[in-house]
Parts: sequence; C-alpha cells; structure tokens
Amino acid sequence: MNLSDFDFDLPEGLIATRPARPRTAAKLLVATPEAIRDLTVADLPDLLGPGDRLVLNTTKVIPARLSGRRTRQSAQGEVVAKVEVTLLEPAPGGDWMALAKPLRKLKEGEEIVFSASLSARVEAIAEAQMRIRFNLTGPDFDAALAEAGAMPLPPYIAALRAPDEQDKTDYQTVFAQNPGAVAAPTASLHFTPELLEKLREKGVQFTEVTLHVGAGTFLPVKVEDVTTHRMHAEWGEVSAQAAAEINATKLAGGRVIPVGTTALRLIESAATGPGVIAPFAATTDIFIYPGYRFRIADALMTNFHLPKSTLLMLVSALMGQERIREIYAHALTKNYRFFSYGDASLLLPG
Repeated sequence: MNLSDFDFDLPEGLIATRPARPRTAAKLLVATPEAIRDLTVADLPDLLGPGDRLVLNTTKVIPARLSGRRTRQSAQGEVVAKVEVTLLEPAPGGDWMALAKPLRKLKEGEEIVFSASLSARVEAIAEAQMRIRFNLTGPDFDAALAEAGAMPLPPYIAALRAPDEQDKTDYQTVFAQNPGAVAAPTASLHFTPELLEKLREKGVQFTEVTLHVGAGTFLPVKVEDVTTHRMHAEWGEVSAQAAAEINATKLAGGRVIPVGTTALRLIESAATGPGVIAPFAATTDIFIYPGYRFRIADALMTNFHLPKSTLLMLVSALMGQERIREIYAHALTKNYRFFSYGDASLLLPG
C-alpha cells in the first residue's frame, strides 16, 4: 500500500471553519456496501434502535494554546519577547510536554509568563519539543488555563482563521468530562442533549470511554509504504463497566458503533479476541489500515478526513479502499463539509 493510494483533491471551500447550527443540522452520509443515502445528523434516531450501542469518548479538550512572554537581561537592558506555546500532553512529575514558537530562542530555566496568575519554567528542550513546569497545579491550574488559553484548533482551520471564544463551546462535546485532550473527538461534536435523549427513547444504549486525543493526530504520514508508519501514542481507558456493557451487546448479537475514530481505536486496542473486550488503562499506538480485522466495532460514525491521513486509512480498512473512494467522491459532488467542524458519515460495512 502506497501513500498515494489515499490521496484525493479537496477544494479549500469544503473545509468547514465553523460547525453547523444547530449541531444536528450537519449532513450525514449513510453508506453500506451497496448504497449511499444523504441525510442529516438529526435523522440518526431513525437509523438506530434496540440492540445498538454507541461508544462515546468523554475526553475534554483543554485550551492548550497559550500566548506568553519571556524576559531576558541584555547589554541593552531588559528584552521582552513573545512566545507561542501549544501543550501536547502531561509528562511525569506534573510537567507538560509542549511546542513553542520560537523554540530555538528559548533557554532551559527561563520563565514564560502567560497571565497575571499563570507562568511556566522551561525544564528541558529536546528536538522539536520542550518540557515545562507550571506555577500552579490542580483546580488552580485548570482555572488559570481556562482564562489564559485558547482552543487548539486543527492546523487546517487555524490556517484559515484564528480561534475565538465561540470555539471554547463549539470545539467541545456535550458529554466531555475528563480533561486531557488537545484535539476534539470531532464526530461527537454533532450530538446535543436532545439528540441523545431521542436515541435513548429509541432503545439505543451508550457506553462511555476516554481517549485523550493528542496533537499527533494531525501529523502527516511521511513514508510512501504506509505499513511502515509509526503512530503516536495516546492514553485511553475502558472501565470494567464499559467492557461489560460492550461484551453484553456483542454476546446478544447487537451492533457496537463507536462515535469517532478515537473511540474505535480505543476499543480495538482493548480487544482480547473477536467480540471480546477487557478493561484497559494505558497508552495505545494502534494503527488501523486496510487488511486489519476488526474485533469489536461493527460500524462507525465519523467525519470526513484529510487526504493521505491515517484516519482515511482506518475508514478504508472498515469499508474497503474502493468503496471509500466512491463514498468520498459522492461527498465531494454533494458538497459535504470536511474535517473537524464538517459533516458526518455513518459507515455500515454489513
């Protein structure tokens, strides 16, 4: 499999920079091996029912983009420089791994001030990242970060516009509970409390898991032979209750449908055999590409993904490469909106 096998031309005008309003007004492409239907997310209760279990990722996106200043004494006096920081993931001991611009001008031991209450010391610099230690921890840190930080919009949105206050609501799911992600599980952004209630009324069941989505989800694949690509690791948890719920659905012959590729990658990581899942609390770097045999997921609700991305490879594994080409060609013809704030698909491999 070559990287070029997963390429397609996407007009910039189809990259969504804001979500649909209301969230459930987003288009929903429903695909089986034989047919494609054009619906909306609001139609989801008519497509699912008793025996179906949606798996939801309850991770919560932190406002991981920070603008700060570092101060340094020079022969000309005090010099103040601007520093842009993007948090990547927690590090052992309470530190954080982060990106910085300009990283090459920072020095270990320097302090970066983000607000009157929030600052961080540069503990170490290695390659393209740094490790920093904030002056606050726990709820005090959470509160200061919420005030000083901006939502870490994906690069393809950030290139078109700057993040703003509205993104703090738009780029967060209504069931977000566990802070730690620096990217949203975007298929879940389409849900509202009203939609969840309608699905419950139809007999759909829900299982909650957590995968903290890392910035590595946006890293491009740089190898031509995709089978040699190394995935970034992300921390996830499937509780004993979640595993029991999923196992019960599989045993009863129901469908387990993860909402988003993050939930799918996590439950496949926790699988111990065909149709069997165990509790899980660890990092996963599972890479799903054509040829993979799914052990837990029976279908998938997901947005439309970047050309040459690992997520496009994942949906190609689920539906088949040729079928995904047909699905994406249809989406382009029908002007579906792509990527994080875009429209959704319900992929039913049969």
